[in-house]
Amino acid sequence: MIRVSLTNEMLNRILSIEECRKHFGDCKIPVKVTTKLRKSSRKKSSYASNRIEGNPLTEQQANDAIEASNRHFLKPEQEVRNYYAALEMSEVFLKERRPFSLDLILTLQKQIVLGESREKIGLRGPMPPGVLFAVYDEVTHQSEYIPPMYDEIKPLLEELIAYVNDSDDHPLLKAAVVHYQMVTIHPFEDGNGRTARVLSDYVLDYYGYGFNQIGSLEEYFVYNVDEYYESLQMNLPPLYYDGRDNPPHPEIWFHYFLRMVELHARKVVELTSASVKEQTVAALSFLGEREKQFLQYLKKHEIKNFTPVEMAVQMKVSNRTIINWCSNLVKNGFLIPNLVKQRVRSYIVSDF
Repeated sequence: MIRVSLTNEMLNRILSIEECRKHFGDCKIPVKVTTKLRKSSRKKSSYASNRIEGNPLTEQQANDAIEASNRHFLKPEQEVRNYYAALEMSEVFLKERRPFSLDLILTLQKQIVLGESREKIGLRGPMPPGVLFAVYDEVTHQSEYIPPMYDEIKPLLEELIAYVNDSDDHPLLKAAVVHYQMVTIHPFEDGNGRTARVLSDYVLDYYGYGFNQIGSLEEYFVYNVDEYYESLQMNLPPLYYDGRDNPPHPEIWFHYFLRMVELHARKVVELTSASVKEQTVAALSFLGEREKQFLQYLKKHEIKNFTPVEMAVQMKVSNRTIINWCSNLVKNGFLIPNLVKQRVRSYIVSDF
């Protein structure tokens, strides 16, 4: 298995990502904004990850396929839809805190190749006598990579699972190892790269480095596909047993992976800050002058929770006036009503 040895460059990038993570954690993002950004990010990831594999769809065509329903889908469209569904499935598993396991790997791969022939689902089996399983170049038809034998797949995956769950390595390094090992073990007939990217995302999210599923790491891989593959292959021979199992210069892959995560992390911080500002400005435009002044009063006095009666006394206005102001502030996401038996008893000032 690929081994991790920290270099100064790797450490600096990890520290930079940690700084982005802290900044992101300090940014209070409204649920409505988070939901919108997550959906957009899933679409971008679905397009980019399949593009790496040669999917011919444009980003707009990929988005249209994801949004469409009740029609026949061409294979490239179905691939994009499958990836999007796998990311949605991952989100459910994250809420359940489902650990990294063989069942998780197989479940996500099955979704990614949904609609393909049965032999492409699950771990690959033995080849016919005299035939060697290999990955071939689509143009030259020469073997690009010869992965380990089928009977070694399960032990290699079990070794990877134990590493993820038991190792003290930094989660960013674990995600990098998962990405490399899944591509290198090549446990399936189809969907290895896509499954590797989904699982790498999952490990990042599981340990709190996925930025709440906002942003697309796959976008950075697809920006320069040649660099992505060169970093994974590290100029090693095609045969797994000639160095791919334990590469002599693993830092090539780790430097690349952490650089992509750092670029992704910086973009997420920029994206969320801009989105929150945009949403806030838009929401404020729907408020009257007195409602804005009321909101300003709540912020100035650091009031987080209140009843209309309390605020009517403090601001020397009627209870009905406070309720009217609150109604519009609730509608635009600035207040959250506290309901008791379907009646509003108090209000909470939202993170917005």
